Amino acid sequence: MTLTPNTTREEKKKMWTVETLRAAAGLPVIGAPMFLTSGVDLVVEQCKAGVIGTFPALNARPQPELDRWLCAIEARLAAFEAETGRKAAPYGVNLIVHESNPRLDEDLEVIAAHKVPLVITSLSQPGTVVERVHGYGGLVFHDVINMRHARKAAGAGVDGLILVAAGAGGHAGRMSPFALAGEARRFFDGALILSGAIADGRAIVAAEALGCDFAYIGTLFLTAAESMAIDAHKEMAVASTAADIIYSPMFTGTHGNYLAGSIAAAGIDPAEAASAEPRRMDFAAGASKPKAWKEIFGAGQGVGSIDAIEPVATIVARLATERDAARKRICGA
Repeated sequence: MTLTPNTTREEKKKMWTVETLRAAAGLPVIGAPMFLTSGVDLVVEQCKAGVIGTFPALNARPQPELDRWLCAIEARLAAFEAETGRKAAPYGVNLIVHESNPRLDEDLEVIAAHKVPLVITSLSQPGTVVERVHGYGGLVFHDVINMRHARKAAGAGVDGLILVAAGAGGHAGRMSPFALAGEARRFFDGALILSGAIADGRAIVAAEALGCDFAYIGTLFLTAAESMAIDAHKEMAVASTAADIIYSPMFTGTHGNYLAGSIAAAGIDPAEAASAEPRRMDFAAGASKPKAWKEIFGAGQGVGSIDAIEPVATIVARLATERDAARKRICGA
């Protein structure tokens, strides 16, 4: 939305900025949208606990289900606020901006109708999405794994760059978080969101120290009681360490991090998966075969810091305590 002299007070209230988004969250944390894992229950509990909850639009199936999911999230958060007198954190939706996603246009229309505060875009340049979301006053953050992608996204007018560093779950990059954050800030003055093995409050402080506005946490919430991940996925993540994460393009065509145990259980040598060559990605084909995604479990290197399957409220409370303790240690207080 572009401000004009005739913009009404009510219209201004509907505009989101990075500052108002951050102020609306109790912790500077965004729950990463995880394929086949993030759903209504997880998002609602994250927002109630004070972190920004998000989910991939493609998790709502078939396509008309997306509207029902958004209605459910909004209704449950409104009820929470009415009952407790506390404000819930905002929520967001992830869009796969890729030629193989046949639902993109329909999903974007639903998102615009609901005026979703935060839209996270992935895999291709988000130009048309930025224009549509800015039109109703929302924000767009874009996933990047290198500076070439970051510069293109910045040129498209995104409000934030999600720096997917080495060790992140899902489609992660290879760069150090120090390199990603340092180089991105040299040319981008919008929000920086750091992803990559962030699994405790100390890592949130580290992201803040690097100049990032939010920490992006996925794997820790994968193991939450409210996530849609199957029990075997959660249990394997809890039992694993960083050494059990395999970086491979075998399963989607582009590199991602997966649990070695699930690869072996599917009859594939993890070493073979690690040495596979990238190929053309076809997200639509992958989305039409959910069994394959359920058998090959995605996770990040932060698994070594996870000890149990717990409710979101417990996880977020611990993150807040750890963050406060880390801040005091640094400040000497």
